[in-house]
Order: sequence, then C-alpha cells, then structure tokens
Amino acid sequence: MGSMKRDLQNIPDVQSTPDSRKLAIDKVGVKAIRHPIRITERAGGVQHTIATFNMYVCLPHQFKGTHMSRFVEILEEHEREITVETFQVMLREMVERLEAEEGHIEMAFPYFIEKKAPVSGVKSLLDYEVVFIGEIKKKKQSFLMKVVVPVTSLCPCSKKISERGAHNQRSHVTVTARTNDFVWIEEIVDIVEKQGSSELYGLLKRPDEKYVTERAYDNPKFVEDMVRDVAAVLNLDSRIESYVVESENFESIHNHSAYALIEKTKRAR
Repeated sequence: MGSMKRDLQNIPDVQSTPDSRKLAIDKVGVKAIRHPIRITERAGGVQHTIATFNMYVCLPHQFKGTHMSRFVEILEEHEREITVETFQVMLREMVERLEAEEGHIEMAFPYFIEKKAPVSGVKSLLDYEVVFIGEIKKKKQSFLMKVVVPVTSLCPCSKKISERGAHNQRSHVTVTARTNDFVWIEEIVDIVEKQGSSELYGLLKRPDEKYVTERAYDNPKFVEDMVRDVAAVLNLDSRIESYVVESENFESIHNHSAYALIEKTKRAR
C-alpha cells in the first residue's frame, strides 16, 4: 500500500505545469455529459429525469490545463437531488475545486407535468424543455432558468377575414429569466400557458377537443401578443431581475415560422 502511494505521488501532473503563451482561456471544461438527476416538484414529489451538463471554468494564462476529472467528481457528488439551491452550491464547489475565479454550468433536461383535460378530467403528462444556467463572473454569482412552453396560437387576422374558421398553430414560448429568489419551473409554465390561445394536453377526449378548439377561436393571439402578454406578467414579479421572452409560431399556412422577442432588465430598486 505504501509503495502504491509513492507511485501515485510520482505521477506527473501535466495540467498544473506552467504555460508560456500568456493566453488565458475563457471557458474550459467538459461538455454534453448525460447524467441521471432528481428534481424537486412544486407538488412535493421528486421527479427522476436525465440531464445534459456543460461545465466550464476560466483558466489563467500561466496554467497549461485544467483537471477534467474533477468536473465529473463534482457531478457524481450532487446528482442525487437537484434544486435551484443545490445547483448553485455545485457551481461554487466547482470553482473552488478547480481553483478558478470564474465558472459556468448548464443543465438541460426534460421536465414532465401532470395535467387534467379541461372537460373529462383525464390525466396525462406533458413534457417541457428546461435549462438551469449558473455563472460566477467577476466575483458575482447569477442563476438563469430557461423554460420552453408549447401552446396553441390562433391568428386574429385569419379569424377576422375568413367566413369559416381561422388557422392556428403550435407555438413554442421560451422564457429565460434571471432570478434573485426561488421560482418553481411550474410557475413559469403557468404564466405562459395562461397567455396562449389555448394550452396543450397530452391526452384529450372529444369533449376536451371541442373545448380547446373553441377556446383558441375565442382567444386569438398574434406572435407579438404572446410575448407582450407574457412580459407584462413577468414585469410584476420582483423575483425576476431580467428576462428574455421569445415566441416561435410554427405556421400552418406558411413554410416558415413567425417570431418575436422581448428582452428586459429591470431597474434595481
């Protein structure tokens, strides 16, 4: 055992050797690591899912390389249950363990929410794309949550000029919010779904299909309406310091999408 320790101590640490090029690296690390995680749900449960991680630190000009294995070690220690708080703890530990001043972690994963159909009440799951983004830069730590929410949008112009019906489409509304306090994934989803012409469901019976079709017809939205209505609600939430709201409508009568974006940084109080 003693000889093994001596052998390990004698193995050269190439990454820590000096570099003479005097060029710092802004981001170095590991990318596209898939790992099982557990996410705390608003309802009180824990959801098992799989996330793709990107983990980076800055590398000062005097060092040749960073220790790639430490990224994986940190992930192994924290994957059992992830919340916004533990995600940010993991970010701080990564910067400390890699002896860096700046760091960046992205964690992208599918998140499922159980929904009840509006008339029959039949239950089904709907999936949403979620990304947690944490960063330490210039000694300041920040957290962003990105959620892609699919909804239905119905064209007001089509409804106005047509004698029968109106064209509609599925839209992806993306909210990327920088927060200063805890915000549930479900809260962002709720905000967006309430602003669509109609929300989506995994399973609908015929009475439900009639309901959502007529609801969309009675609630037409341009792509501009979608981002403005969502932004108006986000403006009222003091936990959200800044945001980007995007809407992409996958047009049903065109071979292109309609798109709109609002970006805002709120004034500090």
